[in-house]
Amino acid sequence: MAHVEAPRGVLIHDYQVDDNAIIQSANFVVATQHNIASINTSIKDAASSLLDKSDQELLDGVEFAIRCYDPCLSCSTHRVGQMPMDISVNQNGACVRNLRR
Repeated sequence: MAHVEAPRGVLIHDYQVDDNAIIQSANFVVATQHNIASINTSIKDAASSLLDKSDQELLDGVEFAIRCYDPCLSCSTHRVGQMPMDISVNQNGACVRNLRR
């Protein structure tokens, strides 16, 4: 087992190897898993404060909230500002706004 500090938090790697040093199983616990409750709260707060803004501003604000906890997520998979997202704003159980990038 190994623990590595990275910009987005602690990464935990756990490997099981056989007698020939061949990996039989691997388990990774990444910072996103540790921070998911805080990430969700920050996304909700960001979205709530930007509901009266343009679609682009709302999408950028939500991406910013995610990147505060996991700066690697959007960069590792997409260019900054190009992170695919689907946002549905619901009020009283009904969808009042859909955004997609």
